[in-house]
Amino acid sequence: MKAFLRAVIVWGMGIMMTLVLAQAHDDDKKPYVLVIHGGAGTILKKNMTAEKELAYRTKLDEALRTGQAILEGGGTAVDAVVATINVMENSPLFNAGKGAVFNHRGENEMDASIMDGRDLNAGAVAGVRRVKNPINLAREVMTNSKHVMLSGEGAEEFADSRGVELVDPAYFRTKKRWNQLQKALERDQVFLDHDGDQDSGKPDTDKIADRGRDPEDPDQKFGTVGAAALDIHGNLAAGTSTGGMTNKRWNRIGDSPVIGAGTYADNNSCALSATGHGEYFLRAVVAHSVCALMEYKGLTLQQAADEIVMNKLVRMGGEGGIIAVDRAGNVTMTFNTEGMYRGYVKGQGEPVIQIYKEE
Repeated sequence: MKAFLRAVIVWGMGIMMTLVLAQAHDDDKKPYVLVIHGGAGTILKKNMTAEKELAYRTKLDEALRTGQAILEGGGTAVDAVVATINVMENSPLFNAGKGAVFNHRGENEMDASIMDGRDLNAGAVAGVRRVKNPINLAREVMTNSKHVMLSGEGAEEFADSRGVELVDPAYFRTKKRWNQLQKALERDQVFLDHDGDQDSGKPDTDKIADRGRDPEDPDQKFGTVGAAALDIHGNLAAGTSTGGMTNKRWNRIGDSPVIGAGTYADNNSCALSATGHGEYFLRAVVAHSVCALMEYKGLTLQQAADEIVMNKLVRMGGEGGIIAVDRAGNVTMTFNTEGMYRGYVKGQGEPVIQIYKEE
């Protein structure tokens, strides 16, 4: 009888110890956060039908819930960023993957990048035409190559060697994007999806000639997509994917695949993805600048975002925005345009989705 009681006591103590350790493990977990964007620009409610707005909000919600499920299950920030961006790349609503715009030759040239805040490892691809999900290839470059950026045919050769899904270029073709190209060709213009300088009266310091308003897209948006995440392990990651500009020539590459301009992540500061007129974001080194202001000058995430997006970029004439999360889980969705498709989710909470400036 005594032996039995001792066994029960030992068993009970074991259960209690297991529960204590489990609770301690849960207490060690950090709250996870995911924040996304689907492009910024002159996005006005008067130009938005109820059906179109619902489509965007539904897809952004799907993207956030996809990443949220991964983070809730203990997945890494990198895992969440890739899966979240995949949802938007697979939707024709955004200028990335399936919805990528056409270049001057009637081709889809896509760029993407990703960065891991744990070790500052990064990967990027530029000018790929057959990669179904460019962010997946960027991750392969980061984790399974000695390089940071690959481009064009070489990037696609690497994709094939790594088993990254390649598709017929016809997969990316959509009627809306093709019509945009035809209008751009007729006008001999490059459509940035927004021509704020022409409407606002500000001097046009743009180095790309003849940029114009896209008649097929009254929202006038930069449709680049991106995500930034903080996982339960306290690690940060960010990624960005885009199709660039309609009617772009000469294999033009913007900020999205450039580490430090369109994407950056560092556990010492924040993880950030940008959307906007790439030439300005390149010249301002936007993504790294925000992180650097936090790390070296002690600014908060919001203070750093405001300094770069609302001050430096505005003085330069650059338009767009950023989404970011810092190591404490603070979020910013800062933009200097009329709107930005954006949203975030914290822990098991409901996703918050916004489109217009006043939200």
